[in-house]
Amino acid sequence: MEVLPKVESDKEVAIDEAEEDRQDEVNEDLLKLEETLCNIQITPTPCSLPERAQEVDLSQYPTSYKENSPQEKLLLAIADNFCCQYVHLYPDRKPLLLSPLNECGVQKFVSTTLRPTLLSYPELYSWEGCASFVSEFLSLKPLDPPIDPPRHLYSPTWLMQTQRGSCFDFSTLLCSLLLGAGYNAYCVSGYAVKEMCLLNQSLQECPLLVTHVKGKATEQKRQVKKYSVKPPRDLRSGFEQRQEERRQADAQAILLKKQQEAERLQEERERLPPDPLLGLRVHCWVLILSGNREVPENFFINPLTGKSLSTTNKCFLGIESIWNHQNYWVNMQDCRFGCAEMNFDLGDAVKWEYLLYGTTGQSLLLIPDMKKQQEAEDDEEVLTHSHVSYPYQMLHAPSTRCPGGMKVIQYRKAKLEKFAPYLLPDGLVTRLTSYSDLDCTQPSTVKEWYQHRHDHLEERELKKTSNVTIEHFRPGRSYALKSHRYITMTPETERQMDFYSHARADGLARRVEMPFEMTETFEDRPDFMYHRHVVFGKRIKVFGPSNTEVPDQGQRPLQKVVERFNRDRSKPAGEDVAERIFLVSEDRIQVTYHREDDRIIPAWRNFIKPRDSGDSQNPHSFTPQMASTFQVDPFEKPSKNLFLYEMLVHMMKEEERVALRVKESEKEVRAILGVREQEESSIELHISIYNTARNERARCHREALERTAKEERLRQEEKELDFLAPLLAQLGDPENLTRQAALQLRNDCLADLKQRLIDKANLIQARFERETQELQQKQQWYQKNQLTMTKEDEDEYLAYCSDAMFRIHILKLRLSRHKDKAPQKYLALDERLRRDPRLANHLW
Repeated sequence: MEVLPKVESDKEVAIDEAEEDRQDEVNEDLLKLEETLCNIQITPTPCSLPERAQEVDLSQYPTSYKENSPQEKLLLAIADNFCCQYVHLYPDRKPLLLSPLNECGVQKFVSTTLRPTLLSYPELYSWEGCASFVSEFLSLKPLDPPIDPPRHLYSPTWLMQTQRGSCFDFSTLLCSLLLGAGYNAYCVSGYAVKEMCLLNQSLQECPLLVTHVKGKATEQKRQVKKYSVKPPRDLRSGFEQRQEERRQADAQAILLKKQQEAERLQEERERLPPDPLLGLRVHCWVLILSGNREVPENFFINPLTGKSLSTTNKCFLGIESIWNHQNYWVNMQDCRFGCAEMNFDLGDAVKWEYLLYGTTGQSLLLIPDMKKQQEAEDDEEVLTHSHVSYPYQMLHAPSTRCPGGMKVIQYRKAKLEKFAPYLLPDGLVTRLTSYSDLDCTQPSTVKEWYQHRHDHLEERELKKTSNVTIEHFRPGRSYALKSHRYITMTPETERQMDFYSHARADGLARRVEMPFEMTETFEDRPDFMYHRHVVFGKRIKVFGPSNTEVPDQGQRPLQKVVERFNRDRSKPAGEDVAERIFLVSEDRIQVTYHREDDRIIPAWRNFIKPRDSGDSQNPHSFTPQMASTFQVDPFEKPSKNLFLYEMLVHMMKEEERVALRVKESEKEVRAILGVREQEESSIELHISIYNTARNERARCHREALERTAKEERLRQEEKELDFLAPLLAQLGDPENLTRQAALQLRNDCLADLKQRLIDKANLIQARFERETQELQQKQQWYQKNQLTMTKEDEDEYLAYCSDAMFRIHILKLRLSRHKDKAPQKYLALDERLRRDPRLANHLW
């Protein structure tokens, strides 16, 4: 029983010794490996430089682009070792994209090419804005050959200068922006269909033409009241109805069959030939995992189009590997059915083989001891440090957007053109042309979007078939115009104008004009009017002196005006006007009131205008036959003739006011058309005062303010440094000094310095005397209480004496030094005064 513990102890000692020997061997191997890696030199060869290297000055690039640090060399060695093991274990799979060449021809690990970047643009803080920017900013360079990964992987710095790259370059730039915005983003190397790899969108519908249905319309059940009028009995033949329904169903089936056959033939014509490289075409896209930025589920982003796609989309045929700025993972899952059944749990080592230990890029090979491994995890030593510097070119990139300022995308029966802001003089940024045929030869609709227009124009749509133009304006323009639909800009033709009703005093929301009609719709008016319909007559032909017809530019003759009003609950229904009709050509006025809640018909009054023109001296002639009234309540007393006469006079005045308002409406239409023609003839773009790159006035004003502020600051500094400024101010700052004034200035300046030196010496002397007196008082206190003091009190007294003696010694040194330097300062000031250009002529 006593031997067993001893045997176990011997075994433990033996195991510890073996472990220590093994640890020493591992450490020696690591030292040899690091010495070998330090001697590695990777130099760029002429054939490895990219094709467009002559367009970019590579000499301006930092050193990190042109050579590898010891840490990067160690990372390349690890990647090379991993690649050799991967090729040995999986000889049938394609080689991994681990260490491609950068723009300088230097091998760089793919994770170090990613640089998390956050720009000060609000639209680049969401994945939609980042994806849209990258897809518009870069132009695609297809892979050659299409079945192999690229030999070069360019940095975001290079991409911002050339605006051209492969799908891997697109993904690198997009992933850098997404990582900077806080998304859990990864670059994905895999396989996709031909249309996605070559950015062929000719068979896809343009996203601007797809109408999104927000919700399904639900049929509202008709409420059946207890007491309601029964519908009339249907006396039609049921047999005839069934026969008619059968004939309609047969005709509908035949029409549906023809439509399906036409769609089938259309699909066959549009179907592309089979791709011989299906499943072999290499593509790169971006994966965003759920979690960060409140992303609910994983999804893909195609960087070439900027669209999000599901991870089960059939366009993605397989994945080889993924990486971010910290680590690299190889997919070990079966991709025979695409990515539909793929699991993206990167912590599962069975499905995803990682290159570096942990998600923060710490190498498992470099941390053999668990204790040291834990220490490294605490220190967060990351191997995959990006060699890419901050791409300052991106600060102004969102304002340029497209390469060369323009980008064209071909969709199915549509062509989308995008332009950089301020590129075109009319402010056009997007143009979408829709066609009626697959060959895109017959345009049907052209929609244009504008920015920074001084006339606030945002969108214009031209329908080629009907030649109808629709313009939309943002708030802030004259007459609060919101949209304008027209065929021609000639007045008195068919058009429709919508307005921002809350920005107008009259509450006008819409005006629809026809050659002989005009309809206006109002909102939130104090008089409760919401509708006005005007009918015009034909113009009277006017002939000139030579019997030639002269166009009449006056107001069109009115024939009929209809005005409708909403219910005013402050008035009884029988007195609240619902509609009034001015039959100008017939000299009649019709007034209809609102219907009461318990009535089925409203009350109304009809008036016939007198033919004579009355005034204050000769009033209108009125007879009872000129007014007819219908009262819903038979027991209500009929209106008196005086009341009817006053109402007729009031309606005649209202007719005059309505005619004046109609005339103002016609004048407003002509004014709007005139302003629009003038704006289109001389288009102006609005430039913000904060955009100093384009706003010349703001830039000149800012430079003038900065120059003035700099001059004022220099003048103030000179004034502060001028020791004669206070004395000259006492004399009124004269331009020229007399000899007497110069001598007075010299004497005053020297006297002032002398007084300052004496005051400083007195101050030091006073502090010295105070410290000495306090020390003497402390010593006297110690002499009195020496016998009753404790050890702590003695230590405190000794410490105080030591500090006091130190302060007294310092004050002695300062006073001695001040006495030695005071004469030198006095002589230096005297010499400076003699050399001052303002006093030199009077002192020598």
